[in-house]
Amino acid sequence: MNKTEVLKVPKSLLMTQKIANITDTAVRIPFTRIKLGLDFLIGLIPGIGDAIMLAVAGSIIVMGHSIGMPKTLLWAMFRNSALDFILGLIPLIGDVVDIFYKSNQKNVRIMELWWLQSNKTDLDERTAQMLEQWEKENS
Repeated sequence: MNKTEVLKVPKSLLMTQKIANITDTAVRIPFTRIKLGLDFLIGLIPGIGDAIMLAVAGSIIVMGHSIGMPKTLLWAMFRNSALDFILGLIPLIGDVVDIFYKSNQKNVRIMELWWLQSNKTDLDERTAQMLEQWEKENS
């Protein structure tokens, strides 16, 4: 990687971050640290709400597949989403679970960590180059 080359985060990963924020943590309940998103609100619609949110969670998993994530991590993401879906089907308990169990956020963190680990060498090299350039400019 040369000095002018920039390592770009895949658009799919950036999109999943936005989706997870909207679905899991878009709004903070005033005077608390609790954040809610569309997963909680749409999940209030019995049955269909949870199915809609499962489809959204599935889109995050598909985007993970599109950037080349290994199957073991995709299965872990699937388990997170399936657990959220199954618990969401239980009246009242599922609604409480949606407040505290943020499966989309968990899945995006899995994607982020995988991407960072997969690109660690390039990221470290680019950081060293930028530091070297900064030191030259500021010495």
